[in-house]
Amino acid sequence: MPDPELLLLDEPASGLDLPSREQLVSALDTMAKGNPGLTTITVTHHLEEIPPSTTHAMLIKDRRILAEGPVAGVLTDGLVSDCFEVPVAVGHVNDRWSATLRTSG
Repeated sequence: MPDPELLLLDEPASGLDLPSREQLVSALDTMAKGNPGLTTITVTHHLEEIPPSTTHAMLIKDRRILAEGPVAGVLTDGLVSDCFEVPVAVGHVNDRWSATLRTSG
């Protein structure tokens, strides 16, 4: 499949160590940048696995869409906290997303 029109990925980095995960994310990003018409749908519970080329996101909670739209409007502290039912701080540094539990104090 040298030129796919669609990629459907379900937890593609599951079980990968950090270097392998980063290679996968980089490869997906390179593929997307090299083929702007390529639609990629990735299911993940880890924001760190989202390639920088990602334009849209959807949060699903209890089998319902909680939020959808441009990635920066969906991956917010409030929405991700609501989705996971824990207080989350969402970060976006060097075009990569991250999520950590917020701690009080």
